Amino acid sequence: MRTLRHFPSLLAPSSLEGAKQHTLVVSSMPLTVAGISFGPLLVGFALNTILYGALVTSVLMYFSSFKSDGAWIRILVSTLLLLCTANVILEYVFLNDTLIIHFGDQYALSRANWVFSLLPGITGVVSALVQLFFAWRIRILTSSSWLVGIIVFLASAAFFCGIGTTIAINMVPVFTQFHRFEVVFVIGLASSAFDNLLITGVLVRSLREHKTGFMDTDHIIKKIIRVTLQTGLLTAIWTLVDLAVYIALTNGMHLVFNESLAQFYTISLMSTLITRPRDHAYTDFTVVNGEQPEGRVRHFSCLAYDAEALR
Repeated sequence: MRTLRHFPSLLAPSSLEGAKQHTLVVSSMPLTVAGISFGPLLVGFALNTILYGALVTSVLMYFSSFKSDGAWIRILVSTLLLLCTANVILEYVFLNDTLIIHFGDQYALSRANWVFSLLPGITGVVSALVQLFFAWRIRILTSSSWLVGIIVFLASAAFFCGIGTTIAINMVPVFTQFHRFEVVFVIGLASSAFDNLLITGVLVRSLREHKTGFMDTDHIIKKIIRVTLQTGLLTAIWTLVDLAVYIALTNGMHLVFNESLAQFYTISLMSTLITRPRDHAYTDFTVVNGEQPEGRVRHFSCLAYDAEALR
């Protein structure tokens, strides 16, 4: 969302010599607005769509296997899925409107619309919901009010910065003017990244302290620790890379990473939820004939992420 440069197109050459000179000039010239901003946006949209498929699979697995969870957690999962669905649809609508409906329109290429402006707001809401959920889990595991307070503060900062970016884009829709509110965007990304690192570190440490010495229970806890590291740390690194690319480059390359942040946050939550022992065997929706074998139901009273905690 940094300043994007705009270079007018060159006139077509009228001779072979002119064509060669034109080729040499074009090869040394920077990209146009579309080449700078919409190339990364297209790549980010493709990656976001792939991650959305993985998210839908994990949500289906959750609703099939964890039917004893409380209504509030099921509403949370449904809300996050709805927001991520809106995120993918809005990206498609914006790209379709700008690159297809208004094909070749330099005015459309140089400006954002209300559809594009909603994307950072949705990401801010998703990140806040996921981080507040983990704050609640940390409160149960550690009973530490100050840790939870820091996590809630950082999550709130990311949320308000996301909403602020949405408002700012509507007020300043020209891409070349986005630098006017880049401070808000940077603060939001930095708050979210540090919050993810803090959550991952606290969860891993707390789960290690909950080991009981029983093989089955410790095996599940180790599995949750591994998933927490893989998804939580990956989300934090992805956010930091987005922030670093945004600060270092002014060509919109950070959009490759930024457009899929909402999916990363939600997948990190879903990975944690579906790692727990299941109360129902997962039904493979691709199987037409036959049925899945009924899995054993295992309950571990000392397990931090048991079903009782989510009712």
